[in-house]
Amino acid sequence: MIKLKAPWNERNGRFSALKAIVFAGLFAPAAWLAFELATGMLFPKPVTELIHGAGLWTVRLLLLSLLVTPLRRFARWPKLIAIRRMVGVAAFAYALAHLSLYVVDQSYDLLHVGSEIVLRFYLTIGFAALVGLATLAATSTDAMIRRLGAANWNRLHKLVYLIAPLALLHFFLQAKANVAEPAMMTGLFFLLMLARFFTRFGWPQWACALASALIAAPATALAEASWYAFVRHIPFARVWGANFSLLLAPRPSWLVAAAGVALIVVALARMAPPSTARSAMEEAALRASKARAPV
Repeated sequence: MIKLKAPWNERNGRFSALKAIVFAGLFAPAAWLAFELATGMLFPKPVTELIHGAGLWTVRLLLLSLLVTPLRRFARWPKLIAIRRMVGVAAFAYALAHLSLYVVDQSYDLLHVGSEIVLRFYLTIGFAALVGLATLAATSTDAMIRRLGAANWNRLHKLVYLIAPLALLHFFLQAKANVAEPAMMTGLFFLLMLARFFTRFGWPQWACALASALIAAPATALAEASWYAFVRHIPFARVWGANFSLLLAPRPSWLVAAAGVALIVVALARMAPPSTARSAMEEAALRASKARAPV
């Protein structure tokens, strides 16, 4: 008989408040979408709005899963690693709902859906991202980690660094006129990848966060301005300049800069070195969890 472990418990069977809160929180977007559907807030195209909502939360949760490792390091919070697998699997669940709702919208015509995925580039890359997430979710169990071996498993789960850009490109392409949120999400991806990159040099955590923010914010403005210039034929200088105007609403680059400042604050607040005994315990916990939780 298969024994299922409660998702809100730690490996030793003890209740984890952190995991319980995150587990409940992962259902919140679906509950809100269901509420909007039931109250008519998604009129006149409820299925289309549900498709967009599920896709949006797929990208958000994917980025949250990538946030876990940098935040764990900057905040010196090793137990945060326990939620990474949960968030990653939730991202796949919302991606699957995104595709399933699209099938519903196409009147369950699977042949038509398949042809659309093949013929429409933005659907092709979106489906590729879904297949990638499905692969990571299917191999995220402890049994699969033992079967594949830690080294092979880690190599496989590095696919997330390819899946995330595919999902973001899919988001950009389907956004059409307004790409503010896709641009912001892309900037946050830049920020998280840069934070991982700079930690390789052994810099202080606050310095890694600062360098990441200084690069990611203008890179976000560059991505947004380039997109509008090439796709919408809006002058590059116009969008680029808007990112430095205080008269306009907060631009994606501002929000990415704010996220970078938040990482710097967290790193500075946790800069004081823990005790030697605590450090040894945290390092042991990190080594033990490294081969167990998805990247």
